[in-house]
Amino acid sequence: MEEKKMTYNTILFDLDGTLTDPKVGILNSVKYALQKMNIAIPLEAELLKFIGPPIQQSFSEIFQLNEKDILNAVRFYREYFSQSGMIENNVYDGIRDLLSDLQKEKKRLYVATSKPTIFAKKILSHFQLDEFFVDIVGSELDGTRIDKGEIIEHIFEMNNNLSKEDSVMVGDRLHDIKGAKIANIDAIGVTYGYGSELELTDAGANAIVSSVDQLKKMLLNESKIMV
Repeated sequence: MEEKKMTYNTILFDLDGTLTDPKVGILNSVKYALQKMNIAIPLEAELLKFIGPPIQQSFSEIFQLNEKDILNAVRFYREYFSQSGMIENNVYDGIRDLLSDLQKEKKRLYVATSKPTIFAKKILSHFQLDEFFVDIVGSELDGTRIDKGEIIEHIFEMNNNLSKEDSVMVGDRLHDIKGAKIANIDAIGVTYGYGSELELTDAGANAIVSSVDQLKKMLLNESKIMV
């Protein structure tokens, strides 16, 4: 791989595990749903798999639920999440300064999350981060547009003035990286969230950083990226 400096003018951020640490709220929401459905609650290592992918996918893959039970599980999950879970959450240290510095540099900032748009907007508003973003785009409550590649493409379709050549997706899980590749933009993986360096590397990340400070240096063009 070649090292060179990249200047990104459009930056898409994942939400969970990238801007905020949603662990407590997501795990509590999953536990609530499982209790409602009389399903035994597994070890935390299994529950952590819910952070990142669409929840429909996680309920299907981890618990092998049928379509009807997935709909019920999602309904119970959102019952707790909408009341308490979405604010059982913390902004990662340094994120506010990062977004402020990028905004000062006239970068165009977007959120691209598989979380329903309505929840993503409420979370970012609660933490007063919404002011930094041109738009916040997620999935629909009916389960459509949950694929990260589809979400990224939707942002470009709705903003035809954007160039993919100077755009990048920042996220902590393989879905973020693979989604970026589907949309033909660069991807930076962050390991301070919930994905491992191996996961992000295997997914094809152009670069991987382990801290918000490293991410800031890369996005402000103060350090090199592997391409």
